[in-house]
Amino acid sequence: MLKNFFWAALILANGLYACASPTQAPIEISFTSTSPPTAVPIRTAEIISIEDSPLKTSIIEAGEYIVRQQIANGALAYQVNILNDDRAYAPSDIRLMAGVGSLYTVCRVSGDSRYCHSADLALKHYLENLVGDPARFTGTCFYTNGGCPLGGAALTIDAIYKRWQASGSFTLEDRNLISTAIDLGYFIVSMRKPEGGFYHLFDPHFGGTADAEYFVASFNGESLYALLQLYEMTENAFWLEQAHEINDFMIAQPIAEDHWHGYAFAMFARLDELSVEEQAYANDIANTIIAGQVRSLNPANSSISTATKIEALSSIAQALYLSGAEHERLDRDIRAFITFVLARQLPNNNCNFEITDEMIRKYKGGIFSSCEDPSIRIDGVQHWINGIAAFLEYEGMIEAK
Repeated sequence: MLKNFFWAALILANGLYACASPTQAPIEISFTSTSPPTAVPIRTAEIISIEDSPLKTSIIEAGEYIVRQQIANGALAYQVNILNDDRAYAPSDIRLMAGVGSLYTVCRVSGDSRYCHSADLALKHYLENLVGDPARFTGTCFYTNGGCPLGGAALTIDAIYKRWQASGSFTLEDRNLISTAIDLGYFIVSMRKPEGGFYHLFDPHFGGTADAEYFVASFNGESLYALLQLYEMTENAFWLEQAHEINDFMIAQPIAEDHWHGYAFAMFARLDELSVEEQAYANDIANTIIAGQVRSLNPANSSISTATKIEALSSIAQALYLSGAEHERLDRDIRAFITFVLARQLPNNNCNFEITDEMIRKYKGGIFSSCEDPSIRIDGVQHWINGIAAFLEYEGMIEAK
């Protein structure tokens, strides 16, 4: 059942919002601006140095795969079978936007602006999905497949944040990306439920309604992480306050293997602090992942889901290290998952496939899913890039101590 969407109207620059009942029609908002968004960053992104290593090379080779598969209009390849070259033609724009963010990570890690150029082409392409209509809803949403999924807004912010990390810029041709990110943040906040959490899908057509039944497991964590990214980019405490309120709701929920929540914990620890309760919840996520390791490392399993475990454990290790808590115990398990996925980054192959020179020319650096599904999918590649970057950053933190 759809229910009416607006319960929060936001005043742009001063970080205040007025609550409205979620059963009311959209209200007309009068915006004031005492500090308009600027394309000039107000701070420099905090970057952790990553030294040369085989894993850093693996990140760059994964990025090279993404660039090699990109087409002229900027679109990224969603999925391709390495044995028969069959492609999937019903892609997820949300996963592709996440792929854009990972390409900026490759640019930052490699120091090669060619990857930023390819990422910019892709970002411009997928920014065509953004929709704004102040008469019907707050902020800007990411429209795909007939609606505005919450994760689309969050992952667009993530791509803008990673571009800022890589280039230090919020300007993309005539677009002010920090203004775009802020508008996406307002959409995320307006999707909050009064009792906690978020609505996960919004219909921006006439009437403007949120779907109370639609749910995607990753969207809460993605949105929490996006709010913290906005806080770091803008230094506006409004976003941190929103993030704390969302996190309070999330740590009252059952434990899940949520790598996005892990990233958020690492950012809380770096930009603010983690409470004892939050540290315990992060440890519980890690323990849940480690407890299932025997099943997770079964050769029949997907490298995509395994790569997310690298992300979760590496970011939680960062969070615990920055909080002065015990973190070394996670190292061995992170490396076990890395070994599992690395065996499926072409030309590596643990499935006895016959890997030809032509396959290497096309697909080197890509991560195929499993022996039963020899397909490279964009989310498998981006999870690997981001997870290995998080792990190498964690090692860099320790070495810099």
